[in-house]
Amino acid sequence: MMQRTTQISLMNSARVAPGRPRDWSVIVSAVFLAIVAIAAVASPFLTEAASKQSILDSLLPPGSPGHPLGTDELGRDVLLLTVAGTGSAVAGPLVIASGSMLLAVLIGTLAGYLRGPVDWVVGRAVDILLSLPVMLVAIVVAGIFGAGYWVTVLMLIALFCPSDIRIIRAGVTEQAPRPYVEAAQMLSLSPARIMYRHIVPNVWPLVMTNFMLNLAIALVTLSSLSFLGIGVAPGTADWGRQITDGRGVIGDNPAMLLVPAVLIVLVAMAINVLGDHLGDRLRERGMQ
Repeated sequence: MMQRTTQISLMNSARVAPGRPRDWSVIVSAVFLAIVAIAAVASPFLTEAASKQSILDSLLPPGSPGHPLGTDELGRDVLLLTVAGTGSAVAGPLVIASGSMLLAVLIGTLAGYLRGPVDWVVGRAVDILLSLPVMLVAIVVAGIFGAGYWVTVLMLIALFCPSDIRIIRAGVTEQAPRPYVEAAQMLSLSPARIMYRHIVPNVWPLVMTNFMLNLAIALVTLSSLSFLGIGVAPGTADWGRQITDGRGVIGDNPAMLLVPAVLIVLVAMAINVLGDHLGDRLRERGMQ
């Protein structure tokens, strides 16, 4: 299972110092992610053009006329393939992070507020799921249900959720004894209203920070599984699959491997910077 504690520590150690450098890093990250989002929205309209093959144009180097990043062994334009692959690279991680966090808020809040048997059952289930190695589970699930893209996404939601539940539960447990919760209880408000109308808004900075972290981790994990042949089908425009296809032709066209690999790293870094900034702003607003 992914070591979330280590990843969070690395993320915190990479924080940019306050002031102008940090502001510029946030602005650059936001603009870059906006461009990636636009490419993801446009990607379905480029799939047909990206899949166009021409053996005569096979393995053209970067800078070739009409092909700024060259072509692959089938003569497909690498730039078009990369832009068309943005959709699968972004959509899956968004669904994984959103689905995992939604389940974590629902279950973690119940466990952290109600405690008792509910907390015990949730805690044991989380411990069991956290002991499962991601790659091994992915291979087993792919063998049973097939290596489809959305099957892989659903599997990763289930594997991401336990650690998210543990984090949200800890935040809710810390909030439960607060005076505002006791006041709500004295007003005879229902447990559901207390949990989701009063406690959850106070752990929202934790929720959003963890959501952004999940988004970056999901991007890397899903691309890694695609690289291993789990997720997207062969020939599909996808960054992880591009890296796999580019290994064999790196001497002819290194851009086919390097461009998607660099994009994965840059997008993950930009998400971390933006998530760190968003978490700080939400915490500052909560202190006011």
